[in-house]
Amino acid sequence: MKVHPKKHLGQHFLNDKNIAEKIVESLSCKDYDSVLEIGAGMGILTQFLLKKDFQTFVAEIDSESVEYLKTHFPELENRIVGDFLKLNFHQLLNNESFAVIGNFPYNISSQIVFKILENRRQIPEMVGMFQKEVAERICAQKGNKTYGILSVLAQAYYTAEYLFTVSENVFTPPPKVKSAVIRLKRYRNEIEGIDNEWFVRIVKAGFNQRRKTLRNALKPLQLPEKVQTCELLSLRAEQLSVEDFAELTRLTSQ
Repeated sequence: MKVHPKKHLGQHFLNDKNIAEKIVESLSCKDYDSVLEIGAGMGILTQFLLKKDFQTFVAEIDSESVEYLKTHFPELENRIVGDFLKLNFHQLLNNESFAVIGNFPYNISSQIVFKILENRRQIPEMVGMFQKEVAERICAQKGNKTYGILSVLAQAYYTAEYLFTVSENVFTPPPKVKSAVIRLKRYRNEIEGIDNEWFVRIVKAGFNQRRKTLRNALKPLQLPEKVQTCELLSLRAEQLSVEDFAELTRLTSQ
């Protein structure tokens, strides 16, 4: 039985076992007893995950892949779950911590990161394969052209490490872009003393008009008059660190 990659699901199956093992070995295995793999396909990562001491769950929506996994990895029984983006992790894992890993479908990779951020209290670590451009964006530092919303929001709670680049030639079918594996490790659940929703609004508004100074980019948010002289507002979004955005959030809270 073979699983055929489906374009509408953004499937590009990794076919290099050495890279698969390297991805799994990038997990620290600290602060969690379970791992959830996203998009297992034919189980190239799964086979190495199942050799570890933690409990492995698999999120897979392709019925062909689900049948393959059930046949080849019977130890996954009752641990193959549905769409990652629709999962209720509190129910699935009884509020326990777990890591996320996977060769992520590129068409939903940013959504996967946002879902992880929403559930960061339960997810201390993520190791994932992304399109190289997206991986670079998540790990980018201030002043970099690729630094943006995803960079700030991910790095507000996780340290982001770019681990290694992966050639397009180790996938079936080969994608038209290079890929990269990154690791996120949580270092805090909250930024002290700020309203998280307001923080997200500030970051998104700043980068949505990234060529403007923040004073102009944030005009739609109607900041209080008292902060108009704040030096941070004379800069562009890409010039602010995560902590600068946190400070701006504190200063501009109504």
